[in-house]
Amino acid sequence: MVFKTFVFNIVIRVVVMSLTIVTFFYLIFKTEYYTSCLLIGLFVILQVLLMIRYVARTNKYVTSFLEAIKYSEFTRSFEVEGLGSSFDKMKQAFNSVIKEFQKIRDEKEQQYFFLQNVIQHIGISMIAYHNDGSVEMYNNATKRMFRLSSIRNIKDLAGSSQELVDCLFNLKTGERALVKLSDADDILQLAVYAKEFKIREQMLTLVSIQNIQNELEEKEMEAWQKLIRVLTHEIMNSITPIVSLTSTVNMMIGETRESDIEIPAQMSETFDDIEIALRTINKRSTGLLHFVETYRNLTRIPKPDFSIFKVADFYSNLEELLKDDLMKGNVKLLSSVEPAGLELTADEKLMEQVFINLIKNSIQALPESKSPRITLRAYLSDRGSVILQVEDNGQGILQEVLDKIFIPFFTTKPTGSGIGLSLSRQIVRLHGGTISARSIPGERTTFIMRF
Repeated sequence: MVFKTFVFNIVIRVVVMSLTIVTFFYLIFKTEYYTSCLLIGLFVILQVLLMIRYVARTNKYVTSFLEAIKYSEFTRSFEVEGLGSSFDKMKQAFNSVIKEFQKIRDEKEQQYFFLQNVIQHIGISMIAYHNDGSVEMYNNATKRMFRLSSIRNIKDLAGSSQELVDCLFNLKTGERALVKLSDADDILQLAVYAKEFKIREQMLTLVSIQNIQNELEEKEMEAWQKLIRVLTHEIMNSITPIVSLTSTVNMMIGETRESDIEIPAQMSETFDDIEIALRTINKRSTGLLHFVETYRNLTRIPKPDFSIFKVADFYSNLEELLKDDLMKGNVKLLSSVEPAGLELTADEKLMEQVFINLIKNSIQALPESKSPRITLRAYLSDRGSVILQVEDNGQGILQEVLDKIFIPFFTTKPTGSGIGLSLSRQIVRLHGGTISARSIPGERTTFIMRF
């Protein structure tokens, strides 16, 4: 419509100008009205100037409109007054287009900010980077995980794990990898997934990094529980009849001895041997049932009754509970809580069971130490977790053993059942925490719980 109006105006102006020029030449060659010729000539010049101005003004507004679109200046408006209805319609058309572009841009900006907020608030670490490692985008979860205020290049992550940096450089689109990251306070098992895409003619790699340590431990505990349930069920089903039968046969022999039936001396000796064998079988079978029943406790831990308590008071209660054991071993118990008012949300009774088990283990590892000492610590990690530690200066644990100490049935003690640390780990898991151990043989052993 604007174009048609513009053409109509041009045609009218050209027709009027043509008629004026024809009149001008007619007066020159056919008449002697020189003054009229001069006036008409001036009118022709004026029409030419107005035509040039009209076209130039149109081009100016078209150029301004295109520049507004090019540079996304959608706040600009076109105000044309007193230049005719065609310019008014052009103004309306341009302003309408500008408003549509502004609406589309606002929608895209809203979508962009929405996606930005989603990315920043999700708990999974996300990093987008170029082939040279320069980082285009990262979220808050990434800063929390690696405890960095800014990341310009993925090489900045080398302080946390060089293995992770190498993995990020070598990971191809669609590939997954597992990277273990350890520091003084935490152990992270990182699942890394990569996806490549192109933006502004540049290739970017977007990786998600998720700590799956808790999930791995959860699945491991579930697997052990299922195994224990199956084993204990089958063992008890097999052993219970043996215990019952041995008791019954032993009772029958006793009744035979007490009866009036005369038993030959040779048979009496045989009965004695049978009674001894039956008592041995019964004793071992009963012991095995007790052994199996002990392991069934791993699948019968009560649901935690959560409450909030001060860690300092908790440590003081532990010292009072274990006073006799500490005195017998001549062990000094120290505690450190920072901040002093640090609180923990947990089942205090279940946590007492965990700490009593860990402290007693430490006491048993201290006989050869010159100045036996156990230290209880509590503090907040850089990632905001509550960290509880039990450390002793005992004989330590070998690395090949350290990886197995939380496995049910595994023990290095001659009289150990292999259930204490497994039970402790499961209790901590029920609280949503993790437990791990570090040791330097001959120097110290530290058990670390994170909540």
